[in-house]
Amino acid sequence: MTERIKKIIDTESILPGKSQSGMLHNIEVFTDRYKFILGVILAAALVVLPFVMGDQYLLTVTVKIGAYAILAMGLNILTGYTGLVSLGHAGFVAIGAYTASLLSVNAGADFFTSTLAGMVVAGLVGVLLGLPTLKVTGTYLSIITLGFGEIIKMIAMNWSSVTNGTLGVKNIPKPEIFGIEMTVGNYGMYYLMLALVVLTAVFCLMVVRSKTGRAFQAIRADEMASTMMGINITGYKILAFVISACICALGGSLYATVIGYIDPNTFNFDVSTLILSIVILGGMGTIRGMFVGAAILIAFPEVSRFLMEYRFVLYGVILVIMMRFRPQGILGWKSTLPYKLNSKVRAEIEKIEAEEKEGD
Repeated sequence: MTERIKKIIDTESILPGKSQSGMLHNIEVFTDRYKFILGVILAAALVVLPFVMGDQYLLTVTVKIGAYAILAMGLNILTGYTGLVSLGHAGFVAIGAYTASLLSVNAGADFFTSTLAGMVVAGLVGVLLGLPTLKVTGTYLSIITLGFGEIIKMIAMNWSSVTNGTLGVKNIPKPEIFGIEMTVGNYGMYYLMLALVVLTAVFCLMVVRSKTGRAFQAIRADEMASTMMGINITGYKILAFVISACICALGGSLYATVIGYIDPNTFNFDVSTLILSIVILGGMGTIRGMFVGAAILIAFPEVSRFLMEYRFVLYGVILVIMMRFRPQGILGWKSTLPYKLNSKVRAEIEKIEAEEKEGD
């Protein structure tokens, strides 16, 4: 028993119940072993990227990729972790973008205050949209969310006294910090995007690893079993909608600030489809996959403008291929690493080992 305990302490892990073979496992082992070094290299690369890239157009595309990564992380909380498919998340994006933009243009509110207001409004609407999940799921829920997205678009189009109707909102001001305007040209918008992406990713990671995240994943796996285990299905489903809506509103506010102009057609069904495509392509139920999916699907139209008219056809082909050959997404593999023991368990094992030595 002593030798076994020593082995556990040395490896700081216990073996999972699945095979540990294959290229993906080797990649995961490598990234886990050198994650600190790789993290430092990635952080340094992201910090110096604007100076290396230089081109303002490419930098604008990079900021858009970051905005869509935020949107994908928001939908991923609902679809990837909770298992509730939404086809109308462009509605939440529109709520965040319009609320923040109108407050900035008409009331002179700063970016952070107006963005927070947009997140609050989207969260409240998320509660209302979450209520139908108590009665319907699957295809019916998807149809409801699809209708929600179209309703928000029609409101933006016809409520002219507030949203300016089809004219949209123009000259959306850029964020300012200490009186310095943040634009793509001075790299301020890039670093703002980077900060928001990191904060959103950390928040999503904290949610996923918390009791709430485990409840989301239990609901996705089996609602009946979750109910029998005492999980409040109603509360957690609504909470998933609220969190998802708030994150998407944040991404919408950032996106509106980047492009400087929005109208109802900015948030049509194509946007909902694109966000869902990013989640599926990158890997549902993962955070890392959202960055890869956003980078591929946002950068692809920019490097292949001659295929612009057929981009959604290509998105469909990509998704069909993914569903056939890799339904879990590009980075959607399940961890094959050993389960690491926490500090308390390790301390207890060391205590047992010390007692055994004293007994000998």
